[in-house]
Amino acid sequence: MIPLDDAVVARIESHGERFEILVDPDIAAKIRHGEPIDIEDAVAALYVFENASQAEKSSEESLKKVFGTTSFEEIARRIIVKGEIHLTAEQRRAMIAEKRRQVIFFIARNAINPQTGHPHPPQRIEMAMDEVKVNIDPFRSLEELVKDTMKLLRPLIPIKFEEVRIAVRVPADFAPRAYGEIQSAATIEQQEWQKDGSWVCVVSIPAGIQNEFYDLINKISRGEAETKLIK
Repeated sequence: MIPLDDAVVARIESHGERFEILVDPDIAAKIRHGEPIDIEDAVAALYVFENASQAEKSSEESLKKVFGTTSFEEIARRIIVKGEIHLTAEQRRAMIAEKRRQVIFFIARNAINPQTGHPHPPQRIEMAMDEVKVNIDPFRSLEELVKDTMKLLRPLIPIKFEEVRIAVRVPADFAPRAYGEIQSAATIEQQEWQKDGSWVCVVSIPAGIQNEFYDLINKISRGEAETKLIK
């Protein structure tokens, strides 16, 4: 269980009654997004309260009537997923800032300006988000937030998600290391070891990380690898 000082109230109201538990907001957010986390790791007490601030516990009769069970784990998970989580102003600001950073980072890595074929700098994405007043709900998934953000950004800036395919040839001296590095950074569609020990492959990557990928190839091969963008 978490320390009581780190906990906030998660609440759900049903059938004219209120049910509260004490949770860690960050861990509760992960549970909402479907991560397999034990309820005991997210709560400060193994009780369902009618009023947590006054330590008034809910009756078994009320729990049975509303939830159909008295199992703390089942009830707590339902409250976390379906209820409201009450954050302090500081907690909410911190969680929104982190989720916003994740949205900007994801879009910058995976989207491009279709007019130029190049990614938008993170600062440009952030400015556009400010202009269209993107609202970040810290308890929504990154996938949902990115989808909504892209919908708002498209009328303002040319932007779309796209993958590119790149052919790579790495000289024999650098090929063994390159194989592992490239496998971690891209999706390898085709590959072949040449008689001279060099390695050739065709990879697909998010269009937004082309420069980052080229930098990786140059670093691995000391600038001796060959690359070609496949149209």
